[in-house]
Amino acid sequence: MTGQNSADPPAATTPRPAPASPSTEAPSVRSAEPAASPVPSQGSGPGTGPGASPGPAAHGAGRHGRRVHFLGIGGSGLSPLARIHLAGGGQASGSDQEDSPRIAALRALGVPVRVGPAAGPAALAAELSGAEVVVASSALRDDHPEVVAARALGIPVRRRADWLPELTAAYRLVAVAGSHGKTTTAAMLTLVLQNGGLDPTAVIGAEVAQLGGSAVTGTSDVFVLEADEYGGAFAGLDPELAIITNVEWEHPDLFPDEASVQAVFTDFAARVRPGGRLVVCGDHPGVVAVLDRLDRRAGPGGAAGPGGAAGPGGAAGPGGAAGRARVVDYGFEAGRSWRAVDYTPRPGGGSVSTVLRAGAPVGQLSLALPGPHVALNALAALATAVELGVPPGRALEALATYTGAARRFDTIGRAVTPAGTPVEIVDDYAHHPTEIRATLRAARDRAAGRPVWAVAQPHTFSRLAALLDDFATSFGDADRVYVTDIYAARETDDLGLHAADLTARISEPADTGYVPWPDLPGRLLADLDAAAGDAPGGVLLLTLGAGTVTTVGPVLLDRLAQPAGAAHSGGSGTESQDATGLPA
Repeated sequence: MTGQNSADPPAATTPRPAPASPSTEAPSVRSAEPAASPVPSQGSGPGTGPGASPGPAAHGAGRHGRRVHFLGIGGSGLSPLARIHLAGGGQASGSDQEDSPRIAALRALGVPVRVGPAAGPAALAAELSGAEVVVASSALRDDHPEVVAARALGIPVRRRADWLPELTAAYRLVAVAGSHGKTTTAAMLTLVLQNGGLDPTAVIGAEVAQLGGSAVTGTSDVFVLEADEYGGAFAGLDPELAIITNVEWEHPDLFPDEASVQAVFTDFAARVRPGGRLVVCGDHPGVVAVLDRLDRRAGPGGAAGPGGAAGPGGAAGPGGAAGRARVVDYGFEAGRSWRAVDYTPRPGGGSVSTVLRAGAPVGQLSLALPGPHVALNALAALATAVELGVPPGRALEALATYTGAARRFDTIGRAVTPAGTPVEIVDDYAHHPTEIRATLRAARDRAAGRPVWAVAQPHTFSRLAALLDDFATSFGDADRVYVTDIYAARETDDLGLHAADLTARISEPADTGYVPWPDLPGRLLADLDAAAGDAPGGVLLLTLGAGTVTTVGPVLLDRLAQPAGAAHSGGSGTESQDATGLPA
């Protein structure tokens, strides 16, 4: 679930205590500022408030008609950038291997998109003609024919990570980073800013129905960006405000260990502009480690690191600048600038907490989605919005209306099996042990006494190999676990691993087993039918993973919607199959 923190109320970990009063803390890079006034505008716009600036075009997002060609334009990474470039007055075109709803939406905006291979070198050259820059998906290698063709024509080729700094340079950038929780936090913050009169532009890592998608084109000078550490995607950003939700080892294919992850997050934090804000979850040990690294980097006399996050005294040193980024922390622990207390799950989902700012109550945090991790993400959005000038009460009102993002504890539907077992199906992106634990805890709150069944699809061989023992202890809040085949994604070396290696290590729950991918629908339907007598209130079925497991819920609902006697009873391999290999 891209929406998790490991801290629960009260926090499960005990990082270095925060000071009882921020005013007594020695001034350092981690200084809290609970009573801070809104961050002054450092961009080209006039500052905060409704109608602060005339939007993307005024900030050069479209570079005054500049044509950009996007390779992989239908992907979740590039399609929102194309939309924002278009909204800013630029011209966009692109290509992709498969058609999709995102491509249909871009075509509806007048963007020419080719699907499938080019007709030939001449056709490809004609397609690229007139483009001033080509932005290529990070999934495309340098020897990809379209990348090679663009360079042969003398057209600069940028990767998404290289393009983001240029796209956001003239905005007041709010970069939302963290190993887990980026999407939910960025979506919540965008909604709060909209409701607070700061109509932002935003790029979010999932579709958000409330916001009209994953790209939001606003009218102010504020840009909310979900900033990913993978592949150094956030390395070139210079945010005015940055959020770090948590820091964990999630990508062993890229980072050799926890320390290397902390190092890149420290670099990111150090790039926050002088005078800006660094909003962090102070309960998370990985975040505490990053703050410690920033303190050490600041050095004697407060020398600022790259980008200007300053040390004691806030003085500028070599490579730094006068002023400094101030740390605003949040969490469940005592002493946080922003703190949630009395966290209480609500029957059937959601939660309510009391929010304290510098120890004083500011209101109730009421959320429709379950789980302490969601409350922490909401605190991050609240603290950041207030730094931008949104009144706390108005921010809390907006957070109460947040309904979620695609694949983030996403209710797919409800049905009843032929034997009479009610089933509620929830889909989640969780593919890391911390995310699985947080999502299952939320599911337990939502289930209200119903059994929770988890269908887990491990994501990449490298992640499973590196975190195998941690994965094995992450399913304790489930009553039954089905582990299916590993989703390889970009990897070709299976490292000798099989999904059964995980099931062999899971001791809780005892009712755990491996099910081959093609057999999942039939097995689940048969087991749900068999549970009719044992689970009269029904079952909450949770699909977990960043791969094709998201298709299981719709397949089940489709089978359950068929007339009695027409539904398949098993995965014999003789049925027709959909594009994912599941029996249709």
